Amino acid sequence: MTSPTSRRAVLGALLTGGALAAAPALPRGERRPGARPPHPMRPGAHRTGTLFLGTYTSTTPGGTGVGVASYDAATGGVTSRTVVTGVENPSYLALHPTGRTLYAVDEQENGGVTAIALAGGAFRVLGTRSTGGAGPCHLSVHPGGRWLLSANYASGSVAVHPLAADGSVGERTELVAHTAPAPGPGQDGPHAHQIVTAPGGGHVLAVDLGNDTVYTYRLDEERGTLTQLSYAALRPGAGPRHLTFHPGGRHAYLACELDNTVVVCGYDPATGALTPGAPQPTGTGEGTSYPAQLLVTADGRFAYLANRGHNSLTRYAVGDGGATLRLLDTVPVGGDFPRHTAFSPDGALLFAANQRSGTVTSFRVDAATGALSRAGVPFAAPAAVCVLPV
Repeated sequence: MTSPTSRRAVLGALLTGGALAAAPALPRGERRPGARPPHPMRPGAHRTGTLFLGTYTSTTPGGTGVGVASYDAATGGVTSRTVVTGVENPSYLALHPTGRTLYAVDEQENGGVTAIALAGGAFRVLGTRSTGGAGPCHLSVHPGGRWLLSANYASGSVAVHPLAADGSVGERTELVAHTAPAPGPGQDGPHAHQIVTAPGGGHVLAVDLGNDTVYTYRLDEERGTLTQLSYAALRPGAGPRHLTFHPGGRHAYLACELDNTVVVCGYDPATGALTPGAPQPTGTGEGTSYPAQLLVTADGRFAYLANRGHNSLTRYAVGDGGATLRLLDTVPVGGDFPRHTAFSPDGALLFAANQRSGTVTSFRVDAATGALSRAGVPFAAPAAVCVLPV
């Protein structure tokens, strides 16, 4: 994976039509020799970034495709630029490690994944491939850059596609259905909600909200197939949604949507086994709220949880090398139903995509305390459900 600085440089050249050779990918979490930590921002650093926005195009009001905006890294202000049309319900986005291609799920009955070339700012749609399932809601690129992983929510399955040298998506090489264990209380079946590669690239983990389970797979990097190694069961009715790894690589955090908790998990890099701990509070009290996801700062000191319903961001202090989370506070997100959050590449800003209010809100992240403070004004983005700053 490219470092934040080099990835931004690559993308900046691509969006302005400049020529720049792609740097080789690095393992997740590593920086190039001599690179400085990305936060706080260094004097003279590039102060404008690009914000890609995933939306729902089938809702009213709704988006019209993948939004492209600019943000000011000093003020947090966001301004609109254009929309990439021709993609239905691009509700989740991921960037190739080279920065040359953007990928979007097509969250609909006949689910798909779409590749968008970024060269020269033309945002050319390269094509769409079927995921073999319904309602894909998450995708990620394997760190090596050769495989695209996706999760079909409605049909409870995960898929693998090869990626060509030009970034386009090839025919599916794998489709695995989550048939066991049985669905959790009140669930009609499995609902795969996320698929990610663990630090080091050795294992792929899939989070299934419908059967309260996280699966560990090994990806065959030559054939693009998955072999299940183990699974971790959460307590019935937890509804795990998104898993976030600590930079240390030995712990991960689960946002559990249905019981409004977070869970600290141990992770064994050798085997890929995940060991969930006890559920912890989200700081939202007894009202109805649905945790969306956690973010962890690059230095591993703080974590943030987006709460839909309570419409807040919870701040945690991370301790014991990633083994503990201590709840510090919650702050209003400034919008309705924060579906997705993301840091700017330098870690100085946090963006939240608020689905029901159709806005993106921005926050400054204090490097010393982890405290969040509002930056800029809410940016109008109908049905915004994913935000990807680069």
